[in-house]
Amino acid sequence: MNRFSRFILGFSMTVALACFFLTSPTHSSPVLNAQITASDFFRLGVEKMQHGNYQAAVEDFTQAIGQKKDFVAAYSNRCLANIQIFDYHNAIADCDRAIKNAPHLAEAYVNQGLAHYRLGDYPSAIADNNTALTLKPYDFRAYYNRGVANAVLGNHVQAIADYNLALSQIPPYPSAPLADIYNDRGIAHLELQDLLAAKRDFSVAIRLNPKDYRVYFNRGCVYGRSGDNLSAIRDFTESLKLHPANAHAYFNRGIAYHQIGYEQAAIADLHYAAQYFASFGEIASYEKTLALIKNLEQQLSSMSEIALL
Repeated sequence: MNRFSRFILGFSMTVALACFFLTSPTHSSPVLNAQITASDFFRLGVEKMQHGNYQAAVEDFTQAIGQKKDFVAAYSNRCLANIQIFDYHNAIADCDRAIKNAPHLAEAYVNQGLAHYRLGDYPSAIADNNTALTLKPYDFRAYYNRGVANAVLGNHVQAIADYNLALSQIPPYPSAPLADIYNDRGIAHLELQDLLAAKRDFSVAIRLNPKDYRVYFNRGCVYGRSGDNLSAIRDFTESLKLHPANAHAYFNRGIAYHQIGYEQAAIADLHYAAQYFASFGEIASYEKTLALIKNLEQQLSSMSEIALL
């Protein structure tokens, strides 16, 4: 799941007024200047990033840098494009070049933190976001990204503090990033066994972004831990409507059906879960699910034999 917000540096376009001069017949052959400037390549790269063509954007930013070695915005944007194509080492190198040329550029530290996070270097990601916040203390992305890194390290109390700071800075109108913050804060509360706070955060996230299958799944887990299996089933069902290949939702809904005695429905869901686990290569989960199915089928068989006596 991509939980980081992304930022593309803006650019300004200057509009030149064209002047047409009358010439004599002996000077009527025009001379064309077709050279593409570094700024032109930069604008092309930004446009391609906006359309999701990240590899082509990298090439355009490279052309821009080739003409202008200290083009900070091109390095920073090429860093983001490299992140999108999973080239994290080159992304970090680009951000490092941007920082050397513009040491007070908070954007470069945010982007570099994202690359470090994707490489699994969470302490470096936190350090990058710390630096970004010293330069730009109102940047909600740096607080959020630092919170995500802290959560992966198991620092859930610190993660919640970071998510709270992010919420204090982000615009309050509904958006996917705002919903993500509530979702991730809910996960941190869930890790700390604060089920009420977790359910509250997941419910807000659903209201802000009702098309996110993850949040229904997460709230379903809260209901399951609380013993409210009917509500858990409802949320897992909503999650599956949005993402029908979610093996974990089938597995957890199967468990919830088992808890209320709907064994046939439980076994059916667990079979779906096993199929998807196998297709995704999640062997341990696949084997665990098969063992659970076998156990439930044996229980049903025993109950049938007792009923016939």
